[in-house]
Amino acid sequence: MKPGTLKAIGHNIIPPGTQGYAEQAEVLIPQYESIPFGKRHEVALHLLPTTPSRILDIGAGTGVDAAWFAEQGHSVLAVEPTAEFRTAAMRLHPSPLIEWLDDVLPGLEAVLSRGQRFDVVMLSAVWMHLDEAERRAGMPRLVSLLAPGGLMLLSLRHGPIPSGRRMFEVSGEETMALARQHGLKAVLNTQTGSLLPGNVAADVTWTRLAFRQEG
Repeated sequence: MKPGTLKAIGHNIIPPGTQGYAEQAEVLIPQYESIPFGKRHEVALHLLPTTPSRILDIGAGTGVDAAWFAEQGHSVLAVEPTAEFRTAAMRLHPSPLIEWLDDVLPGLEAVLSRGQRFDVVMLSAVWMHLDEAERRAGMPRLVSLLAPGGLMLLSLRHGPIPSGRRMFEVSGEETMALARQHGLKAVLNTQTGSLLPGNVAADVTWTRLAFRQEG
């Protein structure tokens, strides 16, 4: 498929983890765009590749992260199941190095069908939308998408759940244990505050994790 285009898998129902996002997209899009990549992922910048690499951005939202990677010369497969975000992302961040795909965890059938492996797999503010069974099903699929020595970045939100959303309280310890079962080694585990004023007021915090594919 030509880069910068969209392939859809045609959801018949709204994936549970995306509940509330389409309805609130008009408000959320400018919020997401207000935080640059360097601030959002400051604690993990030293882990990112410095030569052109293959990036898988799952739950890519409005494309802020995908656009940053493309600007560094990386090729990006940006996966986002919410149509409103994909449409905004392709308008706000057009790039021949970004390909957009409609797919969703834990299955990731469309991604897996491509037979690709990636140097970096991003899950920014995604994992806590999955329940325990979905997390256990999703982790081996994510690991299978990592190239040897590949990096997985993952962030977990802690705090009040916004109205209309589906989220779970997921600890860093649980996530690291699950990743370890599937051959990943934790190389980052840190806590940060929120960058959005509303979340700061609500005492929202984040756990930021990074893992390397061993072997």
